[in-house]
Amino acid sequence: MWHSRTTVSPVVEAWSTYRTGSAGQWTPRQLVAAKRGTTVSVVIPARNEEATIGAIVATIRQQLVERVHLVDELIVVDSRSSDATARVAAAAGAHVVSQDQMTRGLPRLEGKGDALWAGLVAASGDVVAFVDGDLEDFDARFVTGLVGPLLTDPSVGYVKGFYHRGLHHSAGVVEADGGGRVTELTARPLLNLFWPELSGFVQPLAGEYAGRRTLLEQLPFVSGYGVEIAMLVDLLDLVGLDALAQVDLGERRHRHQSTEALGRMAAQIMHTVWERLQRQGWVTADTQPSTLLTQFRRGGTDALPNLEREIVVTDVSVKERPPLREMPDLATRRRRSRVAA
Repeated sequence: MWHSRTTVSPVVEAWSTYRTGSAGQWTPRQLVAAKRGTTVSVVIPARNEEATIGAIVATIRQQLVERVHLVDELIVVDSRSSDATARVAAAAGAHVVSQDQMTRGLPRLEGKGDALWAGLVAASGDVVAFVDGDLEDFDARFVTGLVGPLLTDPSVGYVKGFYHRGLHHSAGVVEADGGGRVTELTARPLLNLFWPELSGFVQPLAGEYAGRRTLLEQLPFVSGYGVEIAMLVDLLDLVGLDALAQVDLGERRHRHQSTEALGRMAAQIMHTVWERLQRQGWVTADTQPSTLLTQFRRGGTDALPNLEREIVVTDVSVKERPPLREMPDLATRRRRSRVAA
């Protein structure tokens, strides 16, 4: 394949140099000393993650709560699991809240972003770190790396993680950085097209990030898979690039999704970008794309004879929760969740 090389944007190069760190820069004890009264919450959204959630919670609790008191609050948001996720997380030492409990009385929304928003409702820390619940071989550096810049540099408001994500093929071959398929095929091209200042983020869709509560409460949360890209675009508009940072967390191992599922994820990301383009005046508000995604699944009882495939149609429309600071009454829900625990 032919391609040309050109120079990196001076803005992106300068930001990537100045605002990129490594999790190894901070030890837990150094960060405890740097807290100076700042409280830290870790929020883990989880749906049907009984196989991994216990080890993640236990690692954080043992190394960052009991051994050193870096994490003040460890919350797992049970996102309508049908397995023992909530029970396993509680047994490992997490405060478990349900997504529906924290959004009671509000319209029911689906997706990871809504679970993250529910976690922000439940959390009370000055700094809130989000970690996915499907991580394998979890290491405490995922937390220390995310909160490190926030506890040591007051000019940083938000930190995004990045890592090596291996893609394991059936023949036993591992593609070292092949795990970010939706990033490379969808998110990165869109960011480079419309918000090139954000092109220095190695993994804009990473599920591990942290921010100051005062900043996170000003953001709307997209309910589905567009939450990460929406957050970056909204933060760029709200506080500018210099308040954002990224940290190398090492290697990430987790369960990979099917190509069909990744297609739905990509579609939601595209809809999220469309919404942001409308708000920022790139496209006219009266132009609306279709919210239905048609895919083809081989075989199946409903397969059409000439296709030998089943047609699967999914609604990939994007909904979102408003900024939390617009709903001050939800603070009482946070207090009640602590009493109930």
